[in-house]
Amino acid sequence: MDADSDEETVSEEDFYSFLNIPKEASKEEINNAYRRLSRIYHPDKHLDPTLKSKAEVMFNKTKRAYEVLSDPHQRAIYDSLGTKGLETEGWEIVQRTKTPAEIRAEYEQLAEERAERRKKQATNPSGNITIAINATDLFNPYDEILLEEEYEPGILSSFANVEVSSMQFSQSVDFPLTQKDTCTLSGQLHTQNGTGGGGVNWSWRHLFSNRSWAEVEATAGSGPALSLKAFRTLSKRFFWNGGTILQFTPEGIRPGIMSTLAMQIDKHSVGYISYHGGVRSLFATQIVRDTENNRYNFLIQVGLPHSFVQLQYTRKMITQELKVKLAVKMGTFGGVVEYGLEKKVSKHSNLAFSVVCGVPAGVKLKIRLTRANQVYSFPIHLCEEIMPSPIFYATVVPIIVYVVVKKGFVEPFLKEEKSKKLEKQKQNNFSKLLEKRKEALAAQELMQATYTRIRDEEEKRKGLVIIKAIYGKIMRESGDSEVSSDVLDVTVPIQCLVKDSKLIIHENSKSELPGFFDPALGEEKMLHIIYNYHEQPHEVTVSDTEALRLPKTAHRTNVT
Repeated sequence: MDADSDEETVSEEDFYSFLNIPKEASKEEINNAYRRLSRIYHPDKHLDPTLKSKAEVMFNKTKRAYEVLSDPHQRAIYDSLGTKGLETEGWEIVQRTKTPAEIRAEYEQLAEERAERRKKQATNPSGNITIAINATDLFNPYDEILLEEEYEPGILSSFANVEVSSMQFSQSVDFPLTQKDTCTLSGQLHTQNGTGGGGVNWSWRHLFSNRSWAEVEATAGSGPALSLKAFRTLSKRFFWNGGTILQFTPEGIRPGIMSTLAMQIDKHSVGYISYHGGVRSLFATQIVRDTENNRYNFLIQVGLPHSFVQLQYTRKMITQELKVKLAVKMGTFGGVVEYGLEKKVSKHSNLAFSVVCGVPAGVKLKIRLTRANQVYSFPIHLCEEIMPSPIFYATVVPIIVYVVVKKGFVEPFLKEEKSKKLEKQKQNNFSKLLEKRKEALAAQELMQATYTRIRDEEEKRKGLVIIKAIYGKIMRESGDSEVSSDVLDVTVPIQCLVKDSKLIIHENSKSELPGFFDPALGEEKMLHIIYNYHEQPHEVTVSDTEALRLPKTAHRTNVT
């Protein structure tokens, strides 16, 4: 479970997990699972009044799961909405005369309509803040050539002069009018070296179909402008977007045009041909190849004010949620080499930094924080020449600062917050957890006769004998398992799942299996099993939702 919500509760019943069958289980698999559990929990199997009372509870739960999953209509509703859908008599799609396929189709339609209503209510705000910093005085190579004879340096002159050279702010909000019409209002402010300006944009986009749309945009501020944009899918492999703009200036109207034709080259590659005409004209061709682990971008642009060739490469390290980027750009303006990292620091936030070395720009450090739809950029100009010291500091200092802040402040804070939320969840669900624990222990008590019978049979045939099984918060280090206090002994229910010296647990949460409950709410749980097969010791640890099949040769342990 995710600990982000303070109001997280014990999950509702999972009939598939309880019966230990896959979600695509056939009618026969459902019947077999029902018969297996009925032999354990049927009240007639127990003579003791206390056990008979406990068996009635477990048998009713077994019967309930069987009745829902064996009925195609109820199963379709349960698969779509869970037990809440079954309990709501007035739910709009529960029409017993409909087929399961029709129920699922209607549910998907209603879900789409609800999503559309939520979209209308949202304004989808997005923003961008860019603050450019001039820190070239930190690495000025001419510090020693000061005209000391012309003035007496003061105390502050010993400190480097770091200043904000420019700032830019932009913000936009969407106003969905209908399912096919959306208005967007945006504004921009910018200032550089004491002078600045701004503008306001209004646009209206109409969606004709999933293959085409058109948009009209009006701009006021630094000279009014009117533009028209459009997109069209031409075929399965080709699409086009473009438009025209009219800028109104004191000298007259300045028209402009832009057009891009794209082609899907293969599954991972797209080619673009673009043309922009107007005061500054350019022609560009680009190829982008994007795979699961790599992204390549090759661009050639010819026009005004510059012509250049650019090659970018990005390596995606998915498990570390990290991207490594390298770019080379050369043209009439000079040459630039850029390298950097982008790291996902939270569920909705990415932090990136890159170092830019070029002629005549010098050395720059770019820092960018993206949180949801907000982007904060801080380009820092370190030196006007390419020198080793600014390159070194621009590369090393951000990494050191990130590690120190993460290890010293962020991780301890997040760990403390997670602990507080988990504790609150446990308190909110204390009574439910006690009830689940009581039910699990009752189920294990009812399994004792079956457990003894299966274990004796497996021992006689030298088959699969469960020595010890624990479930809950288990930490694995160097192949050994370290057990915390938040665990449950599940040796009995695991042995009861063994049939003909084989054990199969499907890819569901194990907390819903008979004889199980969640002993570590909101935390990562694992199942650790020590077993003998052919009188050879075996051991395995799997995650909560990981499928498990026993025995396996890979589980064998070396015992001297």
